[in-house]
Amino acid sequence: MEAIYLLFILLLSIFVGFELIQKVPATLHTPLMSGANAISGITLVGAMALAGDDSLGQYAEFLGAFAVFLATINVVGGYLVTDRMLAMFKKKN
Repeated sequence: MEAIYLLFILLLSIFVGFELIQKVPATLHTPLMSGANAISGITLVGAMALAGDDSLGQYAEFLGAFAVFLATINVVGGYLVTDRMLAMFKKKN
């Protein structure tokens, strides 16, 4: 029964996130992406703590390592995209 609730929360968060992102004007994408990168950095720290905890078992350690991998991709990719977007606003010589 708990899995149904978790699935419902996941689907609801996907729907709400999609609706919110769709309504953001283009001028706000760069500041929001920088904020999302900071949140992903916090997620990365939590995932590293989960991956390094031996008391939770092998399955949790695997999920923590996978979360570290995904969060690292998200943080690095987000900062690269943000840097590229900010470079568009710099004056050219």
